[in-house]
Amino acid sequence: MAYDTALADRVTDMLTARRATFYAKAMFGGLCFMVNDKMCLGVVKAELMVRLDPAVHEKALKQPGCSPMEFTGRSMKGFVFVHVAHLDSEDQLRHWMDLALEFNPRAAIAKKRSRRAP
Repeated sequence: MAYDTALADRVTDMLTARRATFYAKAMFGGLCFMVNDKMCLGVVKAELMVRLDPAVHEKALKQPGCSPMEFTGRSMKGFVFVHVAHLDSEDQLRHWMDLALEFNPRAAIAKKRSRRAP
């Protein structure tokens, strides 16, 4: 996996300090932090993935270093990337973590896909 391990350590430390119940899971070629069994934060390459309230998605995109999370050419509303260069201070990281943790209780849990028989 090619992701910023220093950023992943910072996220881990901050979630632990907040006494959040979480686990890390390899996903999207990076590391995803699951809170309440829901995707909450992640580290992909040199970016923090943040799952936030879709109602604040457009406002978030106006912040420095923030870009839409795109997979298969489509922007995923409620998910953004923040480049590590804009996460130098703990306050900057805390801001994005606050958005993710605030939305997490209202976020839907992904449905598990049933595996088809071969």
